[in-house]
Amino acid sequence: MSYFEVYNEKIHDLLVVTDEQNQKKLPLRVREHPVFGPYVADLSTNVVSSYTDILGWLELGNKQRATAATGMNDKSSRSHSVFTLVLTQTKTEFVEEEEHDHRTISRINLVDLAGSERCGITQTCGDRLREGASINKSLLTLGKVISALSEQSQAKKKVFIPYRESVLTWLLKESLGGNSKTAMVATVSPAACNVEETLSTLRYAKQARMIINVAKVNEDNNAKLIRVT
Repeated sequence: MSYFEVYNEKIHDLLVVTDEQNQKKLPLRVREHPVFGPYVADLSTNVVSSYTDILGWLELGNKQRATAATGMNDKSSRSHSVFTLVLTQTKTEFVEEEEHDHRTISRINLVDLAGSERCGITQTCGDRLREGASINKSLLTLGKVISALSEQSQAKKKVFIPYRESVLTWLLKESLGGNSKTAMVATVSPAACNVEETLSTLRYAKQARMIINVAKVNEDNNAKLIRVT
């Protein structure tokens, strides 16, 4: 498992603890593998074998996330975070009385998006204003990617997808339009003062529902060949 945040278009590892409380973390870089797609270089990974292990690392990461007080929230998220869990399932199969290991690998990305902000309502300035602008920019790009993927699914033709316009969308390329199944949980407010944000979020969700991905099982090619033959 791994856990990182996208803060002001820079990636920080949430599972690496700095020696000093206010010490700045060095941002990590995004690379693209020709087969496995975009990934974060030098991101720490930890082996976990139970829910308790995962929860311990998750709590450590949450303590290090960038948060600050705004006019709307005492502890507002100033970054998007991505928690990744890689599951490997190994089954032993007998083919013509020979023992073979059959491996299936799944990658689960849990993404917590910071909410869009209006500086007049949140009453932000300085660093908080810059953070809000960065959050809005990445959410706008995510909206463009979802819209393009939705159009591609409906028209059944190739459409340019602007993944690289934002660090967040580049890293979520496989989750959004690749070999994946994706679910979105939309948070809306019943308050009349939040009607614009609620409508915007529902439009997001409506377009996301139109995306059609055909997911295939990630398994070892040799094991698959032996099993089929």
